[in-house]
Amino acid sequence: MYNYTNCPVCKGQKFSTHLNCKDHTVSKEEFTIVSCDSCGFKFTNPIPDIADLGDYYKSENYISHSNTKKGIVSRLYHMVRNYTLKKKLALVSANVSRGTIMDYGCGTGMFLDVCQEAGWRAFGMEPDAGARKIAKDMKLKVYKDKTELETSHREEKIDAITLWHVLEHVTDLEETLTYFKQKLSKDGVLIIAVPNYTSYDARHYKEFWAAYDVPRHLYHFNIDSVSTLLSNHGFTLESTLPMKFDSFYVSMLSEKYKTGSLKLLSAFVTGLKSNFKAKAASNYSSVIYVFKHK
Repeated sequence: MYNYTNCPVCKGQKFSTHLNCKDHTVSKEEFTIVSCDSCGFKFTNPIPDIADLGDYYKSENYISHSNTKKGIVSRLYHMVRNYTLKKKLALVSANVSRGTIMDYGCGTGMFLDVCQEAGWRAFGMEPDAGARKIAKDMKLKVYKDKTELETSHREEKIDAITLWHVLEHVTDLEETLTYFKQKLSKDGVLIIAVPNYTSYDARHYKEFWAAYDVPRHLYHFNIDSVSTLLSNHGFTLESTLPMKFDSFYVSMLSEKYKTGSLKLLSAFVTGLKSNFKAKAASNYSSVIYVFKHK
């Protein structure tokens, strides 16, 4: 196991236990989420050794890596994804003119494919070999890590960098955010979507909230911690937008984790309450953050 000795945001060294959560997807092991005593940032600590983290993604239920359509949750996920892919593309296009786009942690490449169809010069980075193969079979340019990506794009500036539910998985957080600052063009945009632990559904399900997803989710964000972390690396927050469908999907999984069955009606009601109670984008189950250079 690997122990963080410094907070990833403020470098503080004193932590308190926030929650103990179970890995419901793969290992069934229990992991601790701690809160930094200095800035309040939440992160999983300790985590499995970096070399072993890949084993915790080896499940057909991990949809972004397998494209599985087995089970009602997976089928609903795919139905909604076809709509949200177009909304994501519209968001990128509203913030920067067409050019080069990198989807960091692109999974099976579904968003890349939409971007390429729309005329963007698109490529991605994806460490999971299985997901990467699916993307490459779709004739997409996908690299396994930053080193491999740089062999083809060393001198190239990027107009848009997107991370759709990826930042919470990144082991080399400091290095990666520094890399984004170096690669992003002067008028480029960095778009990050992450779960929000201050949402109603997170508070309702507590340790059963599916978006804690330990140990795959290393960090657990709210608007303050995302803003501070990115500001520390030279980015300014331009806007935030809600991901309204996430409350329903996360609530379905959370009901299953908490009760052992899907309980679709209960999940729908909780998801609806979460969206209704959110007074601003920063209160939704998942939030999209749009950043530019300072």
